[in-house]
Amino acid sequence: MDISTVLGLIIGIGAILVGQILEGGDPRSILQITAAFIVFGGTGGAVFVSFPVKTLKYSVIKLKDIFFETKIRHDDIITEIIGFATKARKEGVIVLEKEARKASDPLMKTGLEAVSDGADPGLVRDLMETEVTQLEEMEAGAAKVYESAGGFSPTIGIIGAVLGLIHVMENLADPSSLGAGIAVAFVATIYGVGAANLVLIPMGTKLKFKTKQTLQVKEMIIEGILSIQAGESPALIERKLRAFVFEVNLGGSKEGAAPKEGGAAEAA
Repeated sequence: MDISTVLGLIIGIGAILVGQILEGGDPRSILQITAAFIVFGGTGGAVFVSFPVKTLKYSVIKLKDIFFETKIRHDDIITEIIGFATKARKEGVIVLEKEARKASDPLMKTGLEAVSDGADPGLVRDLMETEVTQLEEMEAGAAKVYESAGGFSPTIGIIGAVLGLIHVMENLADPSSLGAGIAVAFVATIYGVGAANLVLIPMGTKLKFKTKQTLQVKEMIIEGILSIQAGESPALIERKLRAFVFEVNLGGSKEGAAPKEGGAAEAA
């Protein structure tokens, strides 16, 4: 579970409800099925018009990355690449054709197969970078779905409020119901603005952050595969790849900043 996502939603929504109570309001007064139907249904419709089905499906799949922690094991990837480098150094790059089937990452498999086929280094880089670009576009599309929904929902909320006010104006003959009617009308605005700023836009931002982490790993894989093709020693490759690990660690531990004793580098 991604604690920051869950905690953020609890704090944001909880603070609004507590504020409502402290002001003497009843939280049940902002629970309006009609307003929710207008805002969320209208926002959903606008999103469906804006994006192809493939992108929408992928954005739903990416929900797991928003609410669950995606642990990237940099050390495991480095160890795997060093293992391939050691084999290639001892037995030649042709052995990578068979070893590619064991690769844990599709990008790594693509690169190893291209190297084993004797492709030009420029072509190997182009093949791998094209695959990364396609992934980046898919990830950016998923984040854009949530950001766009966050842009639509406040406007849909205003539409809901106007519809509610129209209904109030149609019943001016009953002054006693005007206050309650107007209050209900503005609940749609709360839903629209709240959903945008507490849920949808932050979800898009979280996806962008996690995409950046994923792309950093892909860059590390590309560097590793090209280093294998260049015939560099496993020890040198390990040092280069651990520089990526140092880069992605934020302000705390410098895990993997230097080769470990007895590690894969010594196997060379």
